[in-house]
Amino acid sequence: MIFKQALRRELSFTTGGVFLVLVTIMVTTLVIRILGYAANGAVNPEDALVLIALATLGYLAVLLTVSLFVATLIVLVRWYKDSEMIVWFASGLSVTNLIRPILQFATPLIIVIALLALFVWPWANRESTLISQRFQQRDDVSMVSAGQFKESAKAERVFFIEELDVDKSEVKNVFVADSKNGRLSIAVSSTGYIENSEGGEKSIVLHNGRRYEGQPTQPDFRILEFNEYSTKIRSKDALAPAPRDREKTIMELLDDTDPVAANPNRAELLWRIGLPLMALGLVLIAIPLAYVNPRLGNYTAMFYAVLIYLIYSNLLNLTQNFVSQGKVSVFVAIWPIHLLALMIATVLIRNRINPSLKWWRRQLPASMASK
Repeated sequence: MIFKQALRRELSFTTGGVFLVLVTIMVTTLVIRILGYAANGAVNPEDALVLIALATLGYLAVLLTVSLFVATLIVLVRWYKDSEMIVWFASGLSVTNLIRPILQFATPLIIVIALLALFVWPWANRESTLISQRFQQRDDVSMVSAGQFKESAKAERVFFIEELDVDKSEVKNVFVADSKNGRLSIAVSSTGYIENSEGGEKSIVLHNGRRYEGQPTQPDFRILEFNEYSTKIRSKDALAPAPRDREKTIMELLDDTDPVAANPNRAELLWRIGLPLMALGLVLIAIPLAYVNPRLGNYTAMFYAVLIYLIYSNLLNLTQNFVSQGKVSVFVAIWPIHLLALMIATVLIRNRINPSLKWWRRQLPASMASK
């Protein structure tokens, strides 16, 4: 009982420490990437913190899976290295007796991983997409600000308004530069107003101004004077695009009747279900994989752990791609990888139970192996 309590306590602290390190690395990477998008005009700089938080939430399931696997390895490797496992074995316990307390600790986290993968992952992806698209589809009136030059969303128009009365929808000293089909058009006016049309359209109507078209050095350059000139600053509200498979909820994935989206939906569902199963498989593999000879004290188990995680994760992604392309049925693809992980864990655990026997005898039942 004392050993089991100590094991759970160490697993808790180590998992928390590994998780914090991974989250810090993830947030640092996201900050660099999203600030790069903001600098290039792909996202609104004001939304950078929200996008970083949403991306971090989306990857929490993966981070928890890695944290649980690495923490189990670190704790058991230290126990082997510090000869604490010798005390465990001397108490009449074996490697198999580690499975229950470790699974008791891991089960709540695996449930959290499942909830994150099934519900938080699509929600975070959808919110990130909506924020990015809202910025890309922003109307020009949202960019209008008194005393500042503002560029439209498609970089086709530049506004400058010296004074803006929002209550009266009046503007003063307006400069509008349009670039369409390689032809520059500049309109200037001292007064104007914002007009709301049916269907959600908005326009700026300028009074008694001038319009310059073309290049001054070209023969088709024109200077026009107008009494009234209208330029549209917002079209009808664009409809939100249909969510991608990674943004759909479980019910949307199951209820989608589009035959084109059937395989991608199944592939996404396969990945979400496979993530908690992968966490369970990695924890079971970590129990025998953590063996270290106390006299040597090497950490080759960590190398094999990284290799196993990369293979497991890539196989899961590869299976998802096969299902998405219709090459493999989802019912066929959902079990082989996780069954293989369970078999590997079983073989490794049996190898650790009686290392004095030859490896093939270790796989036999105890009654047959002793003959």
